Amino acid sequence: MGHPLLLVQLLVILLASRALSWCLRWLGQPPVIGEMIAGLMLGPMVFGALAPEWQASLFPKESLGALTSLSTLGLVLFMMVVGAELRLPGGFRKQLGTAGWIGGLAVLLPMALGLGATPWLYDDFAPQGVGFWPFATFMATAGAITALPVMARILKDRKLTHSMPGRLAIAAAALADALAWLMLAFVVALISAHGNWAPFWRTAAGLVVLLAVAFGLLRPLCNYLLRRHAPDGKPDRAVLAFLLIGAFACAAVTEWLNLHAVFGAFVFGLCLPRDDRLLKALVERIEYVAIVALLPVFFVLSGLSTTANLFNGGAGLALLIVLGVAIAGKLLGGTAGARISGLAWRDSFAVGSLMNARGMMELIVMKVGLDAGVIDQRMFTLLLIMAIVTTMMTTPMVLYFTKGQPLDDAVPERLVVRR
Repeated sequence: MGHPLLLVQLLVILLASRALSWCLRWLGQPPVIGEMIAGLMLGPMVFGALAPEWQASLFPKESLGALTSLSTLGLVLFMMVVGAELRLPGGFRKQLGTAGWIGGLAVLLPMALGLGATPWLYDDFAPQGVGFWPFATFMATAGAITALPVMARILKDRKLTHSMPGRLAIAAAALADALAWLMLAFVVALISAHGNWAPFWRTAAGLVVLLAVAFGLLRPLCNYLLRRHAPDGKPDRAVLAFLLIGAFACAAVTEWLNLHAVFGAFVFGLCLPRDDRLLKALVERIEYVAIVALLPVFFVLSGLSTTANLFNGGAGLALLIVLGVAIAGKLLGGTAGARISGLAWRDSFAVGSLMNARGMMELIVMKVGLDAGVIDQRMFTLLLIMAIVTTMMTTPMVLYFTKGQPLDDAVPERLVVRR
């Protein structure tokens, strides 16, 4: 397809994403919800059902390659900044025990419930040729994700970043997501092996080598370049080009290892110095473009991956199972961890509500699973609906459980600009 169609596609995607983001933000929801719903509406479930000819003309299959490339670029840039941003909050050592309980139970309980629910889902929703345990492990991992960027944005918008539930939830989410991403890497490596353990061990060994190179070589090199050429924390063109080369190289390595490119970009972001000035520069120069122009393409491709034939043959019950497992696992797991650590019931439920936020990170996990062939379009659609519902629940629940919490107007706002 020619470039004019691509430009029209981008025009429609950006208009729909911005319009729905504004509407949902006006209703008190993070903008990512509007972008997720925009992707769903432009897919076969809404646009394809109401105007199938128009939808097929706007998004013909032969044109999706260009959109996929833009989507991958956006994910790589986004995950690099997510890795650079991931840091433990101040006073973390004092909160380590509490954060460990919250993060641990907010991962283990959803995983346990996901494994327990898999026998009711496997026969009808696992793709042909996918074994029970790869499917079950992925479902367990998908339920264990917490979207730290979405959580941080909600806390910032409501001036609760420095409240006790806010600080503990951020620390616990950092631990929980680290565990969940490790498990996801294991699942993807397992499914790509197709019963032959040689590729699995090659992937595992390659990942260990990548981590060693990233933290043993790239980290000190980045520190040196930033000290020498960006003492104010603002990289010039040459240093910025080096950072992009590093992110793309690591992404390419993990793609070659039969993992997803997002893993490599995330690892490279993790190895960057924990410098707020550098993070601000990356946000202003890279993340804004990724969020505004490229990630809406990812949401639309996610919407195009759904199916309008979902609710045929027991999918309604499957959706209830997926929603029940996801909500109960995160809410009860986070609440139990906070309560065990001595928090009051109201604060504990506030923490559990925050751990239930999924948003963008859940979609990335789902897309990884779909690309790896461990789930099909029907389960992808169910998980997308689950991600939207659980993220929409977070703000009203947090507002209810934090009534009377001291606001943090006097505290400098944390540098988080994502949804």
